[in-house]
Amino acid sequence: MSLIRTLATSITISLSAASFFYSGYALSSTEPAAKKSDATKTQAVTQPAAKAKPKKRKSRYGANYFPNYVLTTQDGEKMKFFDDVIEDKVVIINFIFTSCKSVCPLETARLKEVYDLLDGRVGKDVFFYSISIDPARDTPEVMKAYMEKYGIANRPGWNFLTGKKEEVDIIRTKLGLKIDDLVTSEDGEIDHNISLVIGNQATGKWVKRSPYEASQVLATMVGDWMHNWSNPVKISSKDYKHAKSVQNYSDGAYIYRTRCLLCHSIGQGDGIGPDLLGVTKRRETNWLARWLLVPDVMLKEKDPIAMEMFEKFDQIPMPNLRLSDIDVKAILEYLTSIDNPEPEPAVDTNKLESIDGK
Repeated sequence: MSLIRTLATSITISLSAASFFYSGYALSSTEPAAKKSDATKTQAVTQPAAKAKPKKRKSRYGANYFPNYVLTTQDGEKMKFFDDVIEDKVVIINFIFTSCKSVCPLETARLKEVYDLLDGRVGKDVFFYSISIDPARDTPEVMKAYMEKYGIANRPGWNFLTGKKEEVDIIRTKLGLKIDDLVTSEDGEIDHNISLVIGNQATGKWVKRSPYEASQVLATMVGDWMHNWSNPVKISSKDYKHAKSVQNYSDGAYIYRTRCLLCHSIGQGDGIGPDLLGVTKRRETNWLARWLLVPDVMLKEKDPIAMEMFEKFDQIPMPNLRLSDIDVKAILEYLTSIDNPEPEPAVDTNKLESIDGK
């Protein structure tokens, strides 16, 4: 019986909806309904109603979820978090502090790489925001100087922001990045969540990613996935016989690519940090090993070589990457193999065929 009632109710609702749409169509004419001709009535019945436009889904992560606190940019301009920073935008947001000696420099270098990969889109359909978790020290002037050090000052669409600490903490919580039991060490280091947040406020799609993620992956996520792949993708077809084989990276090569490559190169010149080609020949192994393990300690001790590099590279500190002894050994083995490549095997000319194959 309950099934029969349900079917009867469904039929009644369907008929009511049909009557509503039909009467709405018929009454769209300016003529009184009683004076309509049979032809008009027939047309009203047979002509399909205009296809309704799908309703735009409203994100639950709107003004009723996000706060609208006022933040200040590196240029001293005011921006409201919801109205100006994220509303109807595709964004990538990270939280840093400029005196950080560990992962923050790595995050900034990673975002710089992602920015370049987006090829002029930032400031148009993608926006970058780096928000300070240390507003007491990170004034607009300090943030501006930090951006200049990393070569990202005056880049369209990338703003550094500061504000009241309690309000920044609420923003972090809303974005899923707040951890309550974090502490500040004696040297001013703030333990904090290092995830990046990528989101499209209009659709309500938000994800957390690691700053150790490949730059190409992050650029694809913010540039294509968050835009529902609406931008045309350039595809170049090539024969598989010309495709490169999949490379097997050593542990040292993997660590170099994920942790070091952002600031250094091997044989392509200085970047944020020095070119590492030949470094195992220029520096003692024990010095290199300690530098990779505790660069912050060596800077604090004012190690002569460390201080020389610190001044040469715009006082950007080598971050402590929290590497293990095994990690350091793997990196040094990798760099040593680059500096001391195995000689190419000699070619046996007796086995070579002549041009005509004889």
